[in-house]
Amino acid sequence: MEQDTEYRQQQMSRYKQEAMPLLRYIPWFENNAGQPGSRLYQGPESTEHSIGIPVYDATLLNFVREAGRSPLMDRNYLYTYSRGGIKTHDDERRVIAAAELKDWDVLRGILSKYVMGGMTKSTLWAQGVQENIFLLVLKKMQEIIEYWDQPLDIR
Repeated sequence: MEQDTEYRQQQMSRYKQEAMPLLRYIPWFENNAGQPGSRLYQGPESTEHSIGIPVYDATLLNFVREAGRSPLMDRNYLYTYSRGGIKTHDDERRVIAAAELKDWDVLRGILSKYVMGGMTKSTLWAQGVQENIFLLVLKKMQEIIEYWDQPLDIR
């Protein structure tokens, strides 16, 4: 029993260290919940046949950059989706809402899809904001840490 407690404490310490830098973005995601994560820039000389360039908020880009360098990224995130039968945004939200300590890797997989997948398909970053996926994953990680460790002071 004592070994289980010690292992869980080590695990929580590691999770907390990994997640804390990203949890400071929660207020920004709360303020932008449901909003498009980008807008299209059309230059002054654009025509109806011009292609718009997506422009992202600087805070979102900082979050993506920081998350991409964090140990929370899971290169095998596609396995999380196939194993969990996750196909839609509603599936993602359902899985996130039901996540517990044992599902930390599932949360990492969902976050990784939007951060790492967005490196090649940048619309995923905008979807992560608009569908509240980034916000829900970060809040669930915070909830898990606070349940098993102690309340966090995030500012």
